[in-house]
Amino acid sequence: TQGQGGAPGWRFAFELEASEVPLPRGMMLSVFGEPGGAAAALRAGERWQWVVRLKRPHALMNPHAFDYELWMFEQDLRATGVVRGGMRRLTPSPWWSLDGWRQRLREALNRRIVDTGSAGVLAALSLGDQNAIGKADWVLFRNVGVAHLLAVSGTHVTMFAWAAQFLVGRLWRRSAKLCLWCPAPLVALWCGVAAALAYALFSGWGVPSQRTLWMLATLALLRTLGLRWPWAMSLLAAGVVVTVVDPWAIAQAGFWLSFAAVGLLMASGAGTTEGGWRAALREGLRSQWVATLGLAPLSLLFFQQISVVGLAANLLAIPLVTFVVAPLALLGALAPPLWLLAEWGVRLLMAWLRLLGAMPWAVWHLPVAPGWAQGSGLAGGLLLVLPLPWRLRLCGLAMLVPLLWPAPPRPGAGGFELLAADVGQGTAVLVRTAGHALLFDAGPQFGPESDAGERVLVPLLRAEGTMRLDALVLSHRDMDHVGGAASVLRSLPVARLLSSLEDGHPLLSTAEPHERCMDGQRWWWDGVEFEMLAPPASQYAQAGLRSNAMSCVLRVVDAAGHAALLTGDIESPQEAALLARHPAPQAELLMAPHHGSRTSSSEALLRAVAPRLVVVQAGYRNRFGHPALPVLARYQALGIAVRSSPACGALRWRSGEPGWTCQRELARRYWHGQPQVEDGAAMGPVQPEDEAPP
Repeated sequence: TQGQGGAPGWRFAFELEASEVPLPRGMMLSVFGEPGGAAAALRAGERWQWVVRLKRPHALMNPHAFDYELWMFEQDLRATGVVRGGMRRLTPSPWWSLDGWRQRLREALNRRIVDTGSAGVLAALSLGDQNAIGKADWVLFRNVGVAHLLAVSGTHVTMFAWAAQFLVGRLWRRSAKLCLWCPAPLVALWCGVAAALAYALFSGWGVPSQRTLWMLATLALLRTLGLRWPWAMSLLAAGVVVTVVDPWAIAQAGFWLSFAAVGLLMASGAGTTEGGWRAALREGLRSQWVATLGLAPLSLLFFQQISVVGLAANLLAIPLVTFVVAPLALLGALAPPLWLLAEWGVRLLMAWLRLLGAMPWAVWHLPVAPGWAQGSGLAGGLLLVLPLPWRLRLCGLAMLVPLLWPAPPRPGAGGFELLAADVGQGTAVLVRTAGHALLFDAGPQFGPESDAGERVLVPLLRAEGTMRLDALVLSHRDMDHVGGAASVLRSLPVARLLSSLEDGHPLLSTAEPHERCMDGQRWWWDGVEFEMLAPPASQYAQAGLRSNAMSCVLRVVDAAGHAALLTGDIESPQEAALLARHPAPQAELLMAPHHGSRTSSSEALLRAVAPRLVVVQAGYRNRFGHPALPVLARYQALGIAVRSSPACGALRWRSGEPGWTCQRELARRYWHGQPQVEDGAAMGPVQPEDEAPP
């Protein structure tokens, strides 16, 4: 990974043995070198001693987003931190360390396979190292519907167990004495389970592998005991065992997808056809069709997208990966030249997937449907694949309609909705009217290959039903405001770009048309007025101005006069100049200027705007100390309510309605951290943080 300033580093799970103060046993740590230098080389299985700066797990909280704090809780990682110094290697990795052996194999694989993309796929399939696959490749795999194949999943573990069972059974039957001592089917069955255990351990003991292993062990035990239960009872028993062993499995999409896939195939009668290769081919195609169609509603429920080309992609990907690439990747640990053959298979697969992924209709994104529509869609998908009369099965199509064509709630004519996304230390605000959408700033860049646009805003916009933007306003050039803009422009149609960016800025070459935002601009959408209050046109001719001084300021007013003021990073001099041009820019909601810094939010501005609510978009324990205590005291003295991103998450406010909603309060669970709420009634200390998460 890379930290701020491009410093190279590592991010890794760490198990604590001893410390000077009581600390959690499991934690996620980061260690960085100097910019341009190299970080300390770490190897799995080593014992280290170091000084770290720790904090409790805290993640961004947005509607319909991945719950990172839940993932940390599931992995028993109860703290995150950055190594600050005092690094000392105590003991090297022992020769018997399985993790150390896996790391040595990964390094040998990288030396043998020159192409990093192919090496990453082979490492993911054989060693369970999903981080070896680049971000662009993961996007392709998700879009064409084969992401489940490019990680050690239940399919791979099951196929490995089946191959071991078949081989052991054939060999065991060659000895009459062995068969008299123990029946060949029973030996083969449990050797298959043992093979699944070995593969799961070798591939990193990932949750999908564990889940599949317990499922196979349960089914093997039922068969050994002679219990011929119906398929539904057997599947339920396996689910109970998996849940008892790992109660948190039910919180993962993979749990439901894997059990649903097996259940659909069992319920539809797949795998019962006997005959030659033509019958086997027909049955394979039917099974793929049943799984693709039956799992589509569940995939929509979890990921809000369907791969239109998924069936075509999996027709080649499933047999190629399962029977060629994955076995060769595993056997390469014993005979490294086999990795070269596996690489050819990966290249063939990637060529086919890129061809499908290049089609403009390859993936279908849909907004999140209401709960009743999700239930109807799941039932409809089940009806379509069950062996029922066609008249009943066609009813499933009607039941799918609310899920496939949801109608997300929108403001009425003359009103607007504001959603201040939780993007960490940065700004991103979505404003929607009855038929239009505007995004004010695009959040920060988290690293060289990650930004708020790709990680937060694009998924959030699609989940909310915003598939295009009528306007994107970039207040100024600071990276915490424009860091995610390139991803937004690349992923969504944007009709209009307004900014204070200088001529020649890289973002301007990717967007047309572009306008400079300046005082006096005004337009109306669906009865809602949008008025730009800053910067004045004269500032574009001034040299030497700080980027904050050029911030665009936008005021949004509904038909009844309810308003919101979006301020960018203006500071006290710009606030005074704005009030000189617009003495009374009143608004019920104010986006805190410059994230609540001590150089902004002057008393004159607060009295002129007279807001009921101030929203502070800032990072958790950020190193700038935003929002500053004197500013919070100023808000409190004027009786203004304050909500900040760390304590609130994404904030939603509708013009004309008395209150607002915080995502962290709506989705609160006991595993979520609860930072001190900075509002007019209770304002806790804000401590700076030296390092942002990588």
